[in-house]
Amino acid sequence: MPQPHRPTRPARPPRPQRARRGGAPGPRRGKDRPRWGVRLAAGLAVAVLGSGAIGHAVMTGLDTGIERVDPFKDMKNRPQAGHGLNFLLVGTDGRDKITPADKSAYRLGGAPCHCTDTVMLVHLSADRQRASVVSLPRDSYAELPEHRDESSGKQHGPHPVKLNAAYAEGGPQLTVRTVENMTRVKIDHYLEVDFASFMKTVDAMGGVEICTAKALHDQNTGLDLLPGSHRLSGGQALQYVRSRHVDGAADLGRMQRQQRFVAALIKQATGGGVLLNPVKFKEVSSTLLGSVRADRGFGSEQMLALGQALRDFTPSSSEFASVPIGNPSYAVKGIGSTVKWDEPKASKLFEALRLDRPLAPGAPGRQPASPPQRQPAVPVDVPPGQIRVQVENGTRIDGLGGRVDTALRATGFDTTRSPGNGASRDVKRTVIAYDPRWDRSARTVSTALPGSELRAVAGQGRTVLVIAGADYRKVVPVRPEDPHQGRFGVVTGDQVICGT
Repeated sequence: MPQPHRPTRPARPPRPQRARRGGAPGPRRGKDRPRWGVRLAAGLAVAVLGSGAIGHAVMTGLDTGIERVDPFKDMKNRPQAGHGLNFLLVGTDGRDKITPADKSAYRLGGAPCHCTDTVMLVHLSADRQRASVVSLPRDSYAELPEHRDESSGKQHGPHPVKLNAAYAEGGPQLTVRTVENMTRVKIDHYLEVDFASFMKTVDAMGGVEICTAKALHDQNTGLDLLPGSHRLSGGQALQYVRSRHVDGAADLGRMQRQQRFVAALIKQATGGGVLLNPVKFKEVSSTLLGSVRADRGFGSEQMLALGQALRDFTPSSSEFASVPIGNPSYAVKGIGSTVKWDEPKASKLFEALRLDRPLAPGAPGRQPASPPQRQPAVPVDVPPGQIRVQVENGTRIDGLGGRVDTALRATGFDTTRSPGNGASRDVKRTVIAYDPRWDRSARTVSTALPGSELRAVAGQGRTVLVIAGADYRKVVPVRPEDPHQGRFGVVTGDQVICGT
């Protein structure tokens, strides 16, 4: 019987040994620098990026590679500006720029649709302590304002479409106009990333670590990930954020994966490998600015300012939400099935952005010095709070059942709080007995009890039975892979990245 998989993390290099007390030095590697040296180097790197003259010297010349667009040209009746900074981040289907080899490797065949594949509204708070990312479903029901079609030159009156069609009909300007009309949030900067630029930027970052609690397979994109942690290259990351057929959630599930990816990207950038290294920061910035389309007001100065603002970010400084959905299958004649927003809830969400308020119940931001790290919680498919567990003691160790029940309850499982004694008192290996209809719940329990044996019992019902064996040592903390909390279904970055 296959054993439950436990996500793995890359091995860390050993720390240099400190000198022993009493004057006798321990073994020392000649090229290792003392800890104060590492801190000094990091501080100097921040100073390089933070100082005006040197920081601008590092970023000199990067503006020349930016392809410019003017999404705000002749726009009237725009929303009133709020506090903070708002970016419209658009991912376009630019497969015409992909090499034949990458098209084959990452299944990017077919003609490009010249439409938006991803639309995100990103708000950076006025105090630069919080980033709020709101995903707008590409199939959202939208009403385009009067405009001239970019392709045909034909003048169109207002008419309904799916949101991603705004780009096809009127490019960046019509996309910005449509999003501002729908959200009443004024856009300050526009950034457009296509498939090729996305891949280049991820590769320049050195890849991004993603973890998943379940296997992800999508024949359309070629995505094939086993449960666990994976460092994705640019092409693999593109498969991950594009996949819509790994479960029944379709585009809404894909948006959750995109949010997890952005959280992981923020962790990668703020973890010291990019923002604290001037050379690396310039390399990533050069790759990004040289392969995106942006408004005329966004360039190397803005990238430097963003780098300075984000250098103190932690994963908990970011929060992610999707627009509240009223009807996921709203039929429109001539268009088909669209995603209809829940207007009252959506209005409150965008009002919070305009007022520069956090979306999550506890405002994310720069955190004080953190307490000693607990064991990282492993992401699981089914939230432990949804799983009913009965514990039995399968050994002659007094109180073992109670300890297991308490430990499982502490990590979130709905235990009966009435542990009993098993039929056998000589169980060597902990057993998880479950009804096959609740196999996903059983796998979540097995993740919390590594090394346990999964045993299917037809007709047992939804309660999972844990028979504690002599091998029991501890319960591993677990967390739901897609936690949702608050009125907007918001998650913070630290809830969705690996190793938290």
